Amino acid sequence: MAALIGFDRVWKTYGQGEAKVHALAGVDLSIPQGEFVAIMGPSGSGKSTSMNIIGCLDTPTAGTYRFMGVDAGRLDRNRRAVLRNLYIGFVFQGYNLLARTTAAENVELPLIYRGVAAHERRELAMRALAEVGLTGREHHTPAELSGGQQQRVAIARAIVTRPTLLVADEPTGNLDTARTHEIMELLTGLNREMGLTIVMVTHEADVAAYAQRTIRFLDGHVASDAMNAEMVS
Repeated sequence: MAALIGFDRVWKTYGQGEAKVHALAGVDLSIPQGEFVAIMGPSGSGKSTSMNIIGCLDTPTAGTYRFMGVDAGRLDRNRRAVLRNLYIGFVFQGYNLLARTTAAENVELPLIYRGVAAHERRELAMRALAEVGLTGREHHTPAELSGGQQQRVAIARAIVTRPTLLVADEPTGNLDTARTHEIMELLTGLNREMGLTIVMVTHEADVAAYAQRTIRFLDGHVASDAMNAEMVS
Protein backbone atom coordinates (compact mmCIF):
# COMPACT_ATOMS: atom_id res chain seq x y z
CA MET A 1 0.00 0.00 0.00
CA ALA A 2 1.29 3.44 -0.95
CA ALA A 3 2.08 5.69 2.00
CA LEU A 4 -0.34 8.49 2.82
CA ILE A 5 2.53 10.33 4.52
CA GLY A 6 6.16 10.02 3.47
CA PHE A 7 9.35 11.76 4.63
CA ASP A 8 12.42 11.24 2.45
CA ARG A 9 15.55 12.64 4.14
CA VAL A 10 13.61 15.58 5.58
CA TRP A 11 15.60 18.37 7.21
CA LYS A 12 14.22 21.42 8.98
CA THR A 13 16.76 24.06 9.91
CA TYR A 14 16.26 27.28 11.83
CA GLY A 15 18.73 30.15 12.16
CA GLN A 16 22.13 30.66 10.57
CA GLY A 17 25.79 30.33 11.49
CA GLU A 18 26.42 29.47 15.13
CA ALA A 19 22.70 29.91 15.87
CA LYS A 20 21.70 27.24 13.33
CA VAL A 21 19.50 24.50 14.78
CA HIS A 22 18.50 21.30 12.99
CA ALA A 23 14.99 20.57 14.28
CA LEU A 24 14.86 17.60 11.89
CA ALA A 25 18.02 16.00 10.56
CA GLY A 26 17.42 13.77 7.56
CA VAL A 27 14.28 11.97 8.74
CA ASP A 28 12.80 9.06 6.79
CA LEU A 29 9.24 8.17 7.68
CA SER A 30 6.27 6.40 6.12
CA ILE A 31 2.67 6.22 7.42
CA PRO A 32 0.06 4.24 5.47
CA GLN A 33 -3.55 5.33 5.19
CA GLY A 34 -5.75 4.16 8.05
CA GLU A 35 -3.03 3.95 10.68
CA PHE A 36 -3.18 5.55 14.14
CA VAL A 37 0.31 6.81 15.04
CA ALA A 38 1.54 8.45 18.24
CA ILE A 39 4.56 10.74 18.06
CA MET A 40 6.57 11.23 21.26
CA GLY A 41 9.80 12.85 22.35
CA PRO A 42 11.21 15.43 24.77
CA SER A 43 11.04 19.16 24.15
CA GLY A 44 13.19 20.08 21.16
CA SER A 45 13.24 16.52 19.82
CA GLY A 46 11.56 17.38 16.52
CA LYS A 47 8.11 15.94 17.20
CA SER A 48 6.25 19.24 16.88
CA THR A 49 8.23 20.21 13.79
CA SER A 50 7.39 16.89 12.15
CA MET A 51 3.71 17.36 13.01
CA ASN A 52 3.69 20.85 11.47
CA ILE A 53 5.15 19.48 8.26
CA ILE A 54 2.74 16.53 8.22
CA GLY A 55 -0.17 18.96 8.65
CA CYS A 56 1.12 21.17 5.82
CA LEU A 57 1.60 24.04 8.27
CA ASP A 58 5.32 24.15 7.47
CA THR A 59 7.72 22.86 4.81
CA PRO A 60 11.08 21.07 4.93
CA THR A 61 14.32 22.98 4.49
CA ALA A 62 15.59 20.00 2.49
CA GLY A 63 14.31 16.57 1.55
CA THR A 64 10.83 15.61 0.38
CA TYR A 65 7.49 15.44 2.17
CA ARG A 66 4.78 13.65 0.23
CA PHE A 67 1.12 13.70 1.21
CA MET A 68 -1.22 11.50 -0.83
CA GLY A 69 1.56 11.23 -3.41
CA VAL A 70 1.87 15.02 -3.76
CA ASP A 71 5.19 16.73 -3.01
CA ALA A 72 3.55 18.99 -0.42
CA GLY A 73 6.84 20.53 0.64
CA ARG A 74 7.12 22.27 -2.72
CA LEU A 75 3.64 23.76 -2.70
CA ASP A 76 3.22 27.45 -1.99
CA ARG A 77 1.31 28.72 1.04
CA ASN A 78 -2.02 28.98 -0.79
CA ARG A 79 -1.87 25.49 -2.24
CA ARG A 80 -0.94 24.02 1.13
CA ALA A 81 -3.98 25.82 2.58
CA VAL A 82 -6.18 24.17 -0.03
CA LEU A 83 -4.67 20.78 0.81
CA ARG A 84 -5.36 21.32 4.53
CA ASN A 85 -8.90 22.47 3.86
CA LEU A 86 -9.73 19.46 1.71
CA TYR A 87 -7.93 16.60 3.43
CA ILE A 88 -6.71 17.42 6.95
CA GLY A 89 -8.50 18.00 10.25
CA PHE A 90 -6.83 19.39 13.39
CA VAL A 91 -7.44 18.90 17.10
CA PHE A 92 -5.46 20.90 19.68
CA GLN A 93 -4.92 20.74 23.42
CA GLY A 94 -6.72 24.05 23.97
CA TYR A 95 -9.89 23.16 21.96
CA ASN A 96 -9.79 26.51 20.06
CA LEU A 97 -13.57 26.94 20.09
CA LEU A 98 -15.30 30.28 19.52
CA ALA A 99 -16.66 31.26 22.93
CA ARG A 100 -19.89 32.97 21.95
CA THR A 101 -21.08 30.44 19.38
CA THR A 102 -22.88 27.15 19.92
CA ALA A 103 -21.39 23.71 19.49
CA ALA A 104 -23.17 23.32 16.15
CA GLU A 105 -21.95 26.70 14.92
CA ASN A 106 -18.36 25.84 15.91
CA VAL A 107 -18.57 22.58 13.98
CA GLU A 108 -19.97 24.36 10.93
CA LEU A 109 -16.94 26.66 10.56
CA PRO A 110 -14.87 24.48 8.17
CA LEU A 111 -17.97 24.05 6.00
CA ILE A 112 -18.41 27.81 5.77
CA TYR A 113 -14.87 28.06 4.37
CA ARG A 114 -15.89 25.49 1.77
CA GLY A 115 -18.97 27.45 0.76
CA VAL A 116 -21.44 24.77 1.85
CA ALA A 117 -25.07 25.95 1.97
CA ALA A 118 -26.50 26.78 5.42
CA HIS A 119 -29.06 23.97 5.60
CA GLU A 120 -26.47 21.37 4.56
CA ARG A 121 -23.92 22.78 7.03
CA ARG A 122 -26.34 22.33 9.92
CA GLU A 123 -27.21 18.78 8.86
CA LEU A 124 -23.54 17.79 8.58
CA ALA A 125 -22.70 19.47 11.91
CA MET A 126 -25.50 17.61 13.69
CA ARG A 127 -24.26 14.32 12.26
CA ALA A 128 -20.68 15.01 13.38
CA LEU A 129 -21.82 15.96 16.89
CA ALA A 130 -23.84 12.74 17.08
CA GLU A 131 -20.74 10.78 16.05
CA VAL A 132 -18.80 12.19 19.01
CA GLY A 133 -21.65 11.56 21.46
CA LEU A 134 -22.99 15.11 21.83
CA THR A 135 -26.57 14.73 20.65
CA GLY A 136 -28.61 17.17 22.73
CA ARG A 137 -25.68 19.55 23.27
CA GLU A 138 -25.79 21.17 19.83
CA HIS A 139 -27.00 24.55 21.10
CA HIS A 140 -24.69 24.80 24.12
CA THR A 141 -21.83 27.30 24.10
CA PRO A 142 -18.34 26.21 25.24
CA ALA A 143 -18.94 27.79 28.68
CA GLU A 144 -21.88 25.41 29.12
CA LEU A 145 -19.79 22.33 28.33
CA SER A 146 -17.18 20.40 30.30
CA GLY A 147 -13.59 20.17 29.08
CA GLY A 148 -14.19 16.70 27.70
CA GLN A 149 -17.32 17.88 25.88
CA GLN A 150 -15.47 20.87 24.45
CA GLN A 151 -12.81 18.55 23.06
CA ARG A 152 -15.58 16.42 21.54
CA VAL A 153 -16.89 19.53 19.79
CA ALA A 154 -13.36 20.20 18.51
CA ILE A 155 -13.13 16.64 17.20
CA ALA A 156 -16.54 16.97 15.53
CA ARG A 157 -15.32 20.18 13.86
CA ALA A 158 -12.22 18.33 12.64
CA ILE A 159 -14.15 15.40 11.13
CA VAL A 160 -17.19 17.23 9.74
CA THR A 161 -15.45 17.61 6.36
CA ARG A 162 -14.57 13.90 6.30
CA PRO A 163 -10.79 14.45 6.14
CA THR A 164 -8.28 11.83 5.14
CA LEU A 165 -5.94 12.75 8.01
CA LEU A 166 -6.55 13.93 11.56
CA VAL A 167 -3.62 15.69 13.25
CA ALA A 168 -4.02 15.78 17.03
CA ASP A 169 -1.64 17.87 19.15
CA GLU A 170 -1.77 16.77 22.82
CA PRO A 171 -5.56 16.22 22.54
CA THR A 172 -5.89 15.13 26.18
CA GLY A 173 -3.41 17.57 27.71
CA ASN A 174 -6.11 19.56 29.55
CA LEU A 175 -8.22 16.59 30.66
CA ASP A 176 -8.37 14.40 33.74
CA THR A 177 -7.81 10.65 33.61
CA ALA A 178 -11.44 9.69 33.05
CA ARG A 179 -12.01 12.25 30.28
CA THR A 180 -8.67 11.28 28.71
CA HIS A 181 -9.85 7.68 28.46
CA GLU A 182 -13.14 8.81 26.89
CA ILE A 183 -11.43 10.98 24.27
CA MET A 184 -8.93 8.27 23.38
CA GLU A 185 -11.72 5.71 23.06
CA LEU A 186 -13.47 8.15 20.73
CA LEU A 187 -10.36 8.63 18.58
CA THR A 188 -9.66 4.90 18.33
CA GLY A 189 -13.29 4.38 17.33
CA LEU A 190 -13.05 6.99 14.57
CA ASN A 191 -9.85 5.38 13.34
CA ARG A 192 -11.44 1.94 13.31
CA GLU A 193 -14.91 2.78 11.99
CA MET A 194 -14.14 5.61 9.56
CA GLY A 195 -10.68 4.44 8.50
CA LEU A 196 -9.42 7.86 9.56
CA THR A 197 -5.64 8.19 9.63
CA ILE A 198 -4.57 9.83 12.91
CA VAL A 199 -1.20 11.31 13.78
CA MET A 200 -1.13 12.33 17.43
CA VAL A 201 1.60 14.14 19.36
CA THR A 202 1.63 13.29 23.06
CA HIS A 203 4.07 13.21 25.97
CA GLU A 204 2.04 10.61 27.87
CA ALA A 205 2.93 6.95 27.37
CA ASP A 206 -0.51 5.75 28.48
CA VAL A 207 -2.12 7.95 25.82
CA ALA A 208 0.33 6.79 23.14
CA ALA A 209 -0.60 3.20 24.02
CA TYR A 210 -4.01 3.71 22.38
CA ALA A 211 -2.29 4.14 19.01
CA GLN A 212 -1.24 1.25 16.79
CA ARG A 213 2.30 2.56 16.45
CA THR A 214 4.61 4.87 18.38
CA ILE A 215 7.39 6.94 16.82
CA ARG A 216 9.86 8.53 19.23
CA PHE A 217 11.98 11.52 18.23
CA LEU A 218 15.26 12.59 19.80
CA ASP A 219 17.55 15.40 18.67
CA GLY A 220 15.91 15.68 15.26
CA HIS A 221 16.10 11.96 14.50
CA VAL A 222 13.69 9.03 14.77
CA ALA A 223 15.01 7.23 17.84
CA SER A 224 12.50 4.37 17.63
CA ASP A 225 9.54 3.35 15.50
CA ALA A 226 7.54 0.33 16.59
CA MET A 227 4.07 -1.14 16.59
CA ASN A 228 2.51 -1.10 20.04
CA ALA A 229 2.58 -4.54 21.63
CA GLU A 230 -0.86 -4.20 23.17
CA MET A 231 -3.83 -2.06 22.24
CA VAL A 232 -5.73 -0.45 25.10
CA SER A 233 -9.23 -1.87 25.37
